[in-house]
Amino acid sequence: MASKFTELAIDCADPVGLAQFWCAVLDYEVRDEEEGLVTIGSPSMPEGSDRPGPVPPLLTFARVPEGKTVKNRVHLDINPTDREQDEEVRRLLELGARHTDIGQGEHSWVVLADPEGNEFCVLATRRP
Repeated sequence: MASKFTELAIDCADPVGLAQFWCAVLDYEVRDEEEGLVTIGSPSMPEGSDRPGPVPPLLTFARVPEGKTVKNRVHLDINPTDREQDEEVRRLLELGARHTDIGQGEHSWVVLADPEGNEFCVLATRRP
């Protein structure tokens, strides 16, 4: 068996605030919280290492002293499942995201940044 992608760690200045933003974006909930570290995950995913197949990854936000300085080398792509792309972009902007230009040009996805400047893409609507 190969490895499973189960968690993505994100360095940030405000783990609680950034976790709240991403919980609202992904319909996740806080799974664990300690000083300077917050982990969120899907509310429908049971705990345990014996989960078969793909699993929604956990996101862990860790406080670090340095700020973001350059474009992300890794970013999230999110996909609206119950609304059109433009509606989802409006919702995310209301949650605190902002448009950002990383030189992407004209594409079917929209590049946004979370409240700490981490870029992510909102893909054209696909319904899984």
